Amino acid sequence: MEPGSGPSGLGRDGEENRPSRDQGWHGGGVGVGGERREGVSVADGAAPVAAPPNRYESQKRRDWATFLQYLRNHKPPLTLPRCSGAHVIEFLRYLDQFGKTKVHVTGCPHFGNPNPPAACACPLKQAWGSLDALIGRLRAAYEENGGRPESNPFAAGAVRMYLREVKDGQGKARGFPYEKKRKRSAAKAADGGS
Repeated sequence: MEPGSGPSGLGRDGEENRPSRDQGWHGGGVGVGGERREGVSVADGAAPVAAPPNRYESQKRRDWATFLQYLRNHKPPLTLPRCSGAHVIEFLRYLDQFGKTKVHVTGCPHFGNPNPPAACACPLKQAWGSLDALIGRLRAAYEENGGRPESNPFAAGAVRMYLREVKDGQGKARGFPYEKKRKRSAAKAADGGS
């Protein structure tokens, strides 16, 4: 360990190694010439080194790459500016083949049974929560990659309606509907405030 860089928090010159109030403990370093760079640590004369993306950012990049690949493989191939909410729904239906959630069909004897006693041949699909989170990430990625919010196909009303239908359908198939999470204050009021 270098002298003066120990756990005491003092630097070489005896000054305390604490960031100023506007610097904060996280989120970057000081670049050449003293300029601040968010999320980047730069030593004098060294090239900037970006902090690795967090889990959400990594997943968002993978989802975006997957969607762009889907557009390229589409027959006929689609470009992003020509993509609509209908294409997004088509993409979500395509993803169902990779799902891991058993969704009982209406004619299945286990339809609406939360604890089916035996296996059935009903299809595996993407869970509603996974699709909802995916659309949220793709909606953000679209705008981060230069798309205008007003033309965002992931924010289309048809996509929201499709997600609502999937949510309701999966809730009925599993025997109990998805319920909106209540806020803590509403839950306390319902319990009598204790």
